[in-house]
Amino acid sequence: MEKVKVAYICVHNSCRSQIAEALSKKYAGDVFESYSAGNIENDNLNPDALRLMKDIYDIDMAKDQYSKLIDDIPEVDIVITMGCNVSCPHIKSKYKEDWGLEDPTGKSDDFFKETISEIERKVINLRQRYLEDEIS
Repeated sequence: MEKVKVAYICVHNSCRSQIAEALSKKYAGDVFESYSAGNIENDNLNPDALRLMKDIYDIDMAKDQYSKLIDDIPEVDIVITMGCNVSCPHIKSKYKEDWGLEDPTGKSDDFFKETISEIERKVINLRQRYLEDEIS
């Protein structure tokens, strides 16, 4: 069975969308082929995101992921925007939703961990809704 292509989109593709890509690979890799991208390329992923994802999940995003532009990923079936408000890039897809997540960059570790936990819940929920044919 061919996996559904999901893109997690944010302007800079350095933090929330990268976390979502990593957690989607962990929790929904059996169903989704996951990507993250933005419309402004960053040289580095967010260091707090890298550190906390390694500490919490033992996921080394620095090893497996990098900042990508929208044009760098294939056409996708599902687009999830992180909460970019008016400047979030647009990508063509069959299904789209916005998770409305505040950027944790520069905030406390506790806030960062809450954001990561919320992304984890949303990824698991997205997978479940897809499997239950609520998303097509």
